[in-house]
Amino acid sequence: MSTPKHETKAKRRLKGWLLASSVMSGAAVALSPFASGQGNDAPADTEVESRQETVIVTGSLIPQSENLIGTSPVSTISAEEFDTRGVLRAEDLINTLPQAFGAQGASLANGATGTASVNLRGLGASRTLVLMNGRRLPYGSTNIAAPDINIIPTALVKRVDVLTGGASATYGSDAISGVVNFVLDSEFEGAQFEANYSFYQHKNDNDIQSLLQEFSDNNPSQFEIPARNVIDGESVDLSAVIGGGFESGRGHISAFLTYQNVNQVLQGDRDYAQCALGTRNEGTEFTCAGSPTNQYTNILSLAETLPEGSWARVDPTTGEFVARDFTSDTFNYNPYNHYQRPNERYSFGSFLSYDIHPNASLYSELMFVQNETNSQIAPSGVFGYGVTGGNGGINCDNPYLSDQQLDYIGCLADGVEADSIIGAGDLIALRRNVEGGERNNDIQHQTFRGVIGVEGEIMDTSLGYDVYASFAQTTRNAVYNNDLSIRKLSSALYAVTDDDGNIVCNINVDEDPTNDDAACVPYDIWSGNAPDAAAIAYIVNPLNDTGKIVQSVVSGRVFGSLGDYGFVIPTASDAPAFAVGAEYRMDSITRNPDANFQSGDGAGQGGPTNAIDGEQDVWDVFGELDIPLIQERPGIYDLGIDLAYRKSYYESIDTDSYKFGIDYAPTSDIRLRGSYQRAVRAANIFELFDAQSIGLFDLDTGDPCATTPDRDPIYTEAQCANTGLSSDSYGSSGLYNPAGQYNTFGGGNEDLEPEESDTYTLGFVFTPSFIDGLTLTVDYFDIEVDGYINTVPEETTLTQCAQTGDQFFCDLINRGTGGTLWANSSGYIIATNVNTGSLATSGYDIQANYVYDLNESGALSFEYLATILDKLEFQALPDADVTPPEDCAGFYGGACQTNFGTGANPEFRHRANVTWTSPEEVFSVSGTWRFIDEVSLKDNDDPTSINAALDSKHYFDLAGSWAVRENVTLRTGVNNLLDEDPPLTSVAGTAPGNGNTYPQVYDSLGRYVFVNATLNF
Repeated sequence: MSTPKHETKAKRRLKGWLLASSVMSGAAVALSPFASGQGNDAPADTEVESRQETVIVTGSLIPQSENLIGTSPVSTISAEEFDTRGVLRAEDLINTLPQAFGAQGASLANGATGTASVNLRGLGASRTLVLMNGRRLPYGSTNIAAPDINIIPTALVKRVDVLTGGASATYGSDAISGVVNFVLDSEFEGAQFEANYSFYQHKNDNDIQSLLQEFSDNNPSQFEIPARNVIDGESVDLSAVIGGGFESGRGHISAFLTYQNVNQVLQGDRDYAQCALGTRNEGTEFTCAGSPTNQYTNILSLAETLPEGSWARVDPTTGEFVARDFTSDTFNYNPYNHYQRPNERYSFGSFLSYDIHPNASLYSELMFVQNETNSQIAPSGVFGYGVTGGNGGINCDNPYLSDQQLDYIGCLADGVEADSIIGAGDLIALRRNVEGGERNNDIQHQTFRGVIGVEGEIMDTSLGYDVYASFAQTTRNAVYNNDLSIRKLSSALYAVTDDDGNIVCNINVDEDPTNDDAACVPYDIWSGNAPDAAAIAYIVNPLNDTGKIVQSVVSGRVFGSLGDYGFVIPTASDAPAFAVGAEYRMDSITRNPDANFQSGDGAGQGGPTNAIDGEQDVWDVFGELDIPLIQERPGIYDLGIDLAYRKSYYESIDTDSYKFGIDYAPTSDIRLRGSYQRAVRAANIFELFDAQSIGLFDLDTGDPCATTPDRDPIYTEAQCANTGLSSDSYGSSGLYNPAGQYNTFGGGNEDLEPEESDTYTLGFVFTPSFIDGLTLTVDYFDIEVDGYINTVPEETTLTQCAQTGDQFFCDLINRGTGGTLWANSSGYIIATNVNTGSLATSGYDIQANYVYDLNESGALSFEYLATILDKLEFQALPDADVTPPEDCAGFYGGACQTNFGTGANPEFRHRANVTWTSPEEVFSVSGTWRFIDEVSLKDNDDPTSINAALDSKHYFDLAGSWAVRENVTLRTGVNNLLDEDPPLTSVAGTAPGNGNTYPQVYDSLGRYVFVNATLNF
């Protein structure tokens, strides 16, 4: 095809980008005069020729002609966008898509997996299928059922296709909310060396500084106002790619090598994250909150036996107990926590293809990635323990206790022996091990992935085939440092005086020699003095967790055209196309935490971390059919349908998934499309085999039967009795955990049934011949998932039991010592995996692309991508009368965070970009406007609450490039140009919340500045 003389080099490059973007989004670009470089009077034989060119379209296993349009909407991120945003991690670009919701990533600390995942449509990362070159990626770690997208070598990415909607019939299980396909340049020619450097720059001038100053005046060691201007989070990324053909073009090989190093950012480096936010004055303003475990010991009586009721603290100046001040005697854990985890990653790999026969081409993909990250949170401590372990208690002959303290806790009362243990099951200590330093989880992942296959034509027919086998293994080695041993704590806290007047551990002088521990050093948490360094060294216990994930796939398909067999519908010029095949997949997990993990001996772990060992096998058979019905007739330029079906066989179940789609183009300018898909997701190996154990969940309102600093009990005494609470404990402040975390008992279930979902899409593609270079697509989506695999939400269990007395829910509540659900592991709510209710979402996607030729002044390209979220519902249980559907569109926090784990769910998000490229592509300048709509706090009935809403956010990005020489390009840019602070809330909690906001949704660290240099040969 000829190129018009007036078309500049810049326009040709932008046209190529538009062509790829439009093909992937379903636009009829081959019929657009701009896309083809022809006018409306293009010769007919040229159009016929274009039909012979095929591309692989994400969402279909049939290689398709450019003018055969997919019925499923697909958005595309081009390779240029990685450069424009200066991203080092794939997650940073994916998270700017309006269809993507908060998920695991580099900005999370407490609850971080060390990976990055994709959560399309807000339905959960486990319901998004991630592919590389059209083939499934393995699970990213031994603690998350989603691939780690940061293993993708961004230097080789040609484009990223994002199909939003069910695709199980095409790709198998997990593709309920959509598919993300990273297409790499496996045919790279030449050599390329690239260096990136980036950092964050932020000005700390948030209004919250007045609050920090208030607390800093009383407690400067915990509330330190950060520097006015900070530069941190520096990152270096280096890559080398080389490739070329050999043996007269029969073969091609390319290889890559990458290195990345990212520095940490602490929450204490940002004023809006420096303290853990709470509320005061009936929730109308923020205050600094935190944990009841302080640097100087707080004690809690679950039975309210202390002179001041439930709480007291050690006064470090006098070494005596005094009433606890809830303002100053709360630990500020935020400054220690990572806002961006440090990370170091190496990767290398190769792509090979070789024609071993005129009808057979051998290919392979090899990749190895080593990644190390460190997740740091605040120091561990004595989280509600005593001399009897998790059951509390203080020995009255403890030499660190003063007479005033002995009297205060009841040791001097009549009938109490001098060596008695008082308060077992009631009196517990809470103290942070500040002297021992922060906890940190050093996480290493090593991933190997290999693919080998053969593709070509079958004999002398036009039938094509593709058969491959892949193997992937991800190993995880994690060392959790600076946590404390519950067993050693109980020994070290049980301090006594021996016959020689020395303070020693009781286990070494009691009458039972079998439990002696010569290493034990008494741990002083009562006198107000700093504990002995030897005692700290004794109670610290590193925890080790190792394991691996293995995935093996063998897949084969045959595809072609039925026209070779004389089958063409008379009203169509193109013959039906088909693909059929079969696939075997095996996923296995082995996780081996050490004895300390498995026994739950880590004081800061919330319960045991158990071993997992399981395997899942699945056999699939599948087929697709693409049928042109009518073409180039009056009023019907193109009408066709596509069908897909997949049968999956698991060990004890089988599933069916299928698709029906239709597209209709009355003219070459407009195309209508719609589809229905039944998608399934079988339980993954985590949901099946995860060992059952105690963990933590967030309950923002606290125990509804407790008295808190802000309210009386929410439920009546009779309602709380339904939950298993005695009348003596009703309204106790000891039931309330200021940190908002309570115990849950969760784990896997091997009897889970598959999830089933129905997806409907309806849209149009507009490529007007009278506006050269414009493509507009609008698509409606509606997805509903039934029998989704989840737990019965703990808050739902509490509510239903208290309000209805339903025995099903009440049996799930186990009140511990003193009625607690948090102070030790004796109390919890059961929440193991089950097939529960339903999830549903619907809305609209809008995408527009336009390229305008400025002739001798270069070219302008415009891109607009937006999502309007109509609903995002969950129904916790199948019975809508018991748990009616709750809509989370436009909301954040509360039950929405518990059920979706997305953080914020705005009703409207968009990304708009304009790029000017000079003639001959010497210079380019790009500006991007990102918008996130306001979200309201779920179930909030107080519009005056400081948490009532998270304001909408506008982010502006600016980038430019300069081709210094033909083979040297420099790029630079600033994202979040105006240094916009994230919206703040006191209910963000842990992952997906961090630092009083949702950093996987909002820009949380300030301006992002980057420079890049690329050298090509």
